[in-house]
Amino acid sequence: MAQMAIMVVHFTDGSKITFRYPKVTDTSTLATKVKKALEQDKVIVETSDSLLVIPVSSIKYIQVTPQPDVLPDGVIRDAEIVE
Repeated sequence: MAQMAIMVVHFTDGSKITFRYPKVTDTSTLATKVKKALEQDKVIVETSDSLLVIPVSSIKYIQVTPQPDVLPDGVIRDAEIVE
């Protein structure tokens, strides 16, 4: 069975939605997808029965676990969340 990843989209109104999907392991595909996602004004997610189009303007932040194996330049690495 493929390793799964979790993406939590936190919205500016305080709500959130969680997605589970097969982790992308092809590093060239992953790098392209991460770069493309950062350039878009929307996040599009396909589920088994729906297509969700989420405007970036309504997103506070997105959390992906485990983190992607390939990250774009400019990412601060080895950080810790301090509460």
